[in-house]
Amino acid sequence: MKLAIGCDHAGYELKNEVIDYLKEFEGVEVEDCGTYSTESVDYPDLALKVAEAVAFGGADRGIIICGTGIGISIAANKVPGIRAANCHDKYTARMCREHNDANILAFGSRVISGETARELVKTFLETDFAGGRHQRRVEKIAEIEKKYTK
Repeated sequence: MKLAIGCDHAGYELKNEVIDYLKEFEGVEVEDCGTYSTESVDYPDLALKVAEAVAFGGADRGIIICGTGIGISIAANKVPGIRAANCHDKYTARMCREHNDANILAFGSRVISGETARELVKTFLETDFAGGRHQRRVEKIAEIEKKYTK
């Protein structure tokens, strides 16, 4: 599995912790999309890099981090085909994969700990999409995208 990971300045330190943690997973390749320091940057720029990597096939899934996870997930979700979920515990990370087939995990460095981030990442990577009745719902999301994409 190839993962694209990106963050703004608020998520820089936690992103590096997550990248180190991802080295423990066999068969996971990580593409670091930036940012590469704590110097202020605009989160939509980093969200776009990760979202495009996932949407266009350069990565299977993505992880994005900002201060709260809110802004960066909103920006990523503007890219057609992206289902970025802002999660804060193992349950939300499991449900975003199982029920929504989320392809990008988002979280906030100012609202969760490094330990929680590792739990979210592990859950996000190890949970499969359940399909079934959830497939119909994910397809409806795609139809909404098509309706509003010019």
